Amino acid sequence: MVNFISFDLQFFIIYYYMLIKINGEEMNVAEGSTIQDVIDESNAPYTPGSIICLIKGKKELEKNVSKFKIKTTQGSVILELLDTKEAQPLVDVWKKQYKDFENLSIRWSTSNEVAIGPVVTDLEPTSEEYKYYEGDVVLSLSSFSNESTHLILIKENTTNVYSVPPFNKGIFARVIGGKKTLNLLTDDDEVKAIEPIIERSTTTDSSAVSDLDTVLEEGNELFTYVSLEVDNDSPVSVEHLFSVIKDGRIKVDFESESFLGFYELKGINKPKENVVSRTRGTVTVRNSGVGVGKLYIYRENRVLSPNHTNVGKIIKGMEIVDIAKKGDFITIKSNQDRLMLLGHNQNEIDEKLASLNIEHIKEGVTGEDALIVEQTPKYTIDILNEGKVTTKSIHKDDLCEINFTDNAPRTVKYFKLVSGLLEEPIGKIKVHFSVPGMHILIFEGDSNTSKGLVPENTPENIVKACEIGITNMAAKNVGLIGVRFEDNKEFGPTAESFSSTNILGKVVSDYSKLEKFKDGEIVYVKESND
Repeated sequence: MVNFISFDLQFFIIYYYMLIKINGEEMNVAEGSTIQDVIDESNAPYTPGSIICLIKGKKELEKNVSKFKIKTTQGSVILELLDTKEAQPLVDVWKKQYKDFENLSIRWSTSNEVAIGPVVTDLEPTSEEYKYYEGDVVLSLSSFSNESTHLILIKENTTNVYSVPPFNKGIFARVIGGKKTLNLLTDDDEVKAIEPIIERSTTTDSSAVSDLDTVLEEGNELFTYVSLEVDNDSPVSVEHLFSVIKDGRIKVDFESESFLGFYELKGINKPKENVVSRTRGTVTVRNSGVGVGKLYIYRENRVLSPNHTNVGKIIKGMEIVDIAKKGDFITIKSNQDRLMLLGHNQNEIDEKLASLNIEHIKEGVTGEDALIVEQTPKYTIDILNEGKVTTKSIHKDDLCEINFTDNAPRTVKYFKLVSGLLEEPIGKIKVHFSVPGMHILIFEGDSNTSKGLVPENTPENIVKACEIGITNMAAKNVGLIGVRFEDNKEFGPTAESFSSTNILGKVVSDYSKLEKFKDGEIVYVKESND
């Protein structure tokens, strides 16, 4: 495309444009545009650092397509193309002209066949009689004319002269789905649309790019994000998914032919909710057994499993799922935003809740420094269903902020799991032991999840004031959490020996407020941004 812009009568500037697709939508862009240019111009969802799927063009994509869906007024019929040398000339014609069969009426329907057409092709007819079998899909030149090319779908075994081209008896595909629909079709029905079915094998030759300065060419297709529709019947598992998403993207931890795995929150128990067939594009969370808490996106159909709760369905962007590798980041966008109110001021979320027609019931302290530390219901789907949410706030200065160390990954993960910080921005721990004047505070742990706490980052000569420690497997009270408010050269924050103590970080907020807590009270905690 060429545009002329005149600045005066004697001078012209010529702009050249090219047609591309981004996330399935056609777009004219200036020749020489980069991926970044197109993202900026289209405002396409994209989180920096995520991969982008680049396909050279429609022809590049469809050369690997093996299945097509014929949508009719009675339902859909699925065709699978033959992968043989004899059928290839017919397959090539079909891929070039399948759109010509759209919006055509069923030409005739008998007990043996359904015919769609006519269209014009360059094929030449023969006069041979052949045997055909149920499910065969044939290109037929009726009346021995290429101007009367029909698509014939065989319903029952038959012998006929279909004036087929001299390739594989005219057979180029098989019916693999929708046989019931095929039997319902009459000459009163019509073809509404014909679409290629994009599978993993279709896009494996596409490029995964992260360089946004890549220059695009005419006919290129870009996919910048994955769009997800959540399952409203799995509120707990949907919230689990929201917790896996960080800054609008997720990181691939495992890749196989049939699925991608996201394992950041493995080990967190989740209830069994809605269980459905694991078809291509389905998103699940494992609800029991080895790998509980793992998230999966399926590239291929898998058998139904009661150990997997349905989270949602990918409705756009499977092209990215198909090419992603271990370590890649994928931008993901849900049809439903997470209603995570923790860490916000009560007043600042009033407008958002009102826009969703959700009643806001406030508890605890109020005012400009009122920080939300609890919400009921906890889960987004439940809040939307009930149409109301109760929030509890504390003074911002009463929040315990912790700076976690990099030297104790298992211990830090344990603390975040017990406190809830693995899935939420504000966690809580319960005081187990508090004695005024001892300058120590011990919190409850979890005896089950603490079994793997091997010694790591154990202190050597001294435990500094405000350092947080956890009793490791070397002592009986494994999993207890503690903090001291003064230096100690003999015992750790849980009153155990140094060898039985793992240091996970340090309290960086005002520790004097912690010293006032008593047995059974709740301390709200947050990871420090410093």
